[in-house]
Amino acid sequence: MKMEIFMMFVILVHVFQHTSAVELYEGGTFVLPCEFHTFDLDDPTAVWKRYDLSPSTVHQRQLDSDELRDQNQRFKGRTSMKADALETGDLSLSLTNLQPHDSGTYTCTVRAMGGEWRLRDVDVQVKERFPFWAKALLIALVFTGTVVCCILIYFRSYIMSGYQVVVDSGAWSVELPCRTTVRLPKDVKVEWTRNDFKISKVHVYPDYSLLRDEQHLFYRKRTSMNSELRERDLSLTLFYPTDIDRDIYTCTAYKGEKILLKKHVRIHIRDCEVEVKAGVHSVLLPFRTVGDLPADAEVEWWRFEPEPWMTLHKYQNGSDQLEEQFSLYRGRTKMNADLLETGDLSLTLLNPTEKDAGIYICRVDSGSILRGTTVVLKVMDPNSSIHPFII
Repeated sequence: MKMEIFMMFVILVHVFQHTSAVELYEGGTFVLPCEFHTFDLDDPTAVWKRYDLSPSTVHQRQLDSDELRDQNQRFKGRTSMKADALETGDLSLSLTNLQPHDSGTYTCTVRAMGGEWRLRDVDVQVKERFPFWAKALLIALVFTGTVVCCILIYFRSYIMSGYQVVVDSGAWSVELPCRTTVRLPKDVKVEWTRNDFKISKVHVYPDYSLLRDEQHLFYRKRTSMNSELRERDLSLTLFYPTDIDRDIYTCTAYKGEKILLKKHVRIHIRDCEVEVKAGVHSVLLPFRTVGDLPADAEVEWWRFEPEPWMTLHKYQNGSDQLEEQFSLYRGRTKMNADLLETGDLSLTLLNPTEKDAGIYICRVDSGSILRGTTVVLKVMDPNSSIHPFII
């Protein structure tokens, strides 16, 4: 019996192997090879170990199942052996989701009645797919790019505008400047557009038939340019500007498909503010625009703030339509009868009180918005000229 055990030991020592270091990459999977006939052993157990760790067990396989109570936690859920490993002699270990700290020497051993045999050492070197300096550089670039993008988005309107025009709501007109020092060809085409995708085409030069077809109704009869582009001036005049005209406008000069010039202008229109003392006979909420509006146009004034919204006055089909008028304003509003012809859409509010302070909006609609304005009404205490009521 002693001789048999001695002969088995000699054979096991003879088959022990040391595998050269294997270079792998982070995130991959590797099968650590180990083969040995275990059918002659009584109740064998295969164990993979890393002797530089504590606990040192990487994976342990018994005849019927894995035994992982002593497994080092850094390998939890990442190791496996074949279910019939101890029957076939294929004791290879599969290690998944490789990490740099998996680098080291793995030892395949077999335990059975009579002893423990060391069969194979496998050296594993796991490299990062990106070295630390590359990761640090990438993080820095991503961070810098994010900051730059945020800055560009934040200042986008200022960068795009190029030039800013400030005007009061209710002014007769405002000029959007666009001038060039370059001599333009005679067949140049000029387009003024607006960033708002719903109201894109503002003015076209010199094809006035195209202007009638493409110009948005919101700007119908409200724009003009110099007929001869004298002094290389492509500026646009916009009549009766209101807060609804706030946006970035682009002047583009073409010859064929070639862009000769592109400039941006931002219009900032200050809200119309009206101050009145409580108890006066009436106050006018002003709104003038180009006349000759469509006969089917609907004109409506309502109070936008404070909530809830309240309808003040509605004009449609040639007469006032006051069925939806809020009770607070019943019998207290008036508009001109010829408002569509003259373009004077102002509203007279009788007997204003502090309850009337707020933000008022007027819209003209005929299938789409044709005109619009906002008026801020401040109602002052009749005994003071300093502190107006306002929401």
